[in-house]
Amino acid sequence: MEPRIGAPRIGSLRGTFDFGALSLRWTEWGPVSGGEATGRPVVCVHGLTRNGRDFDALAQALAALGRRVICPDVPGRGSSGWLPSGALYAVPTYIATLTPLLAELGEYDWVGTSMGGLIGMGLCAVPGVAMRRMVLNDIGPFIPAASLARIRDYLQIFPEFDSLAAVEAQLRKVHAPFGPLTDAQWAHLAWHSARVTAGGRFALHYDPAIVEPMAGPLADVDLWALWELCVKRPVLVLRGESSDLLLPETAARMGEAAQVTVETIPGCGHAPALMDPAQIALILRFLEG
Repeated sequence: MEPRIGAPRIGSLRGTFDFGALSLRWTEWGPVSGGEATGRPVVCVHGLTRNGRDFDALAQALAALGRRVICPDVPGRGSSGWLPSGALYAVPTYIATLTPLLAELGEYDWVGTSMGGLIGMGLCAVPGVAMRRMVLNDIGPFIPAASLARIRDYLQIFPEFDSLAAVEAQLRKVHAPFGPLTDAQWAHLAWHSARVTAGGRFALHYDPAIVEPMAGPLADVDLWALWELCVKRPVLVLRGESSDLLLPETAARMGEAAQVTVETIPGCGHAPALMDPAQIALILRFLEG
């Protein structure tokens, strides 16, 4: 029987961890044959306040090539469960909660935007990691404290909205560095970025407590020692040309490693939305190379 791609599927796992039980959910794309997903897996993981539906355009393009594409909602975002303490919103927790899913996949490729890239880098330190290739979207082993402070400042304001149009207006303002998007693309982001509050208004679909680990004085993040483990596999680094999170000198140093390719994305800051056909083509060529 010919495999079929079809519409996206929703997957879920419920696990018990040191902090208690948690439901992890994801959107999955790709061919299905005999009721089973087929194709080499690609795991796409979103940024700090985002969710797995950010990758719909990329996922459909990969699925058309026969890949199985899994786009989790990291805990505290989208349809996944919230953590019991804001202090738990950190890369080690995310790795722990994603590990049961990853263990079922065998060898996989990784596409990580911002926080998703940091999670991917952290996985490279896990013994026996089955990551074949990695795409880092506007993130690297050095993050300036000033950029972290900018992110913290907007996270500390958690507004409610009267309409989806107001949600979209907020996203267009805060995420303008995503680059030029169509009206339909902004509407897509707004639809999947909103939840209805108990009072019948709209709020952004993440736990406000994700900002807690950023409370207090911030320092530069230096992960160059971890980077040595990351480059044991081919890595594609995408940098928004005006990004304040992935600095030009950081990207240049990353590109010195033999298996690393660095591409600058024009018209973007932090972080390219990966909805543009040219951006998608870069990732397709790299993952299929």
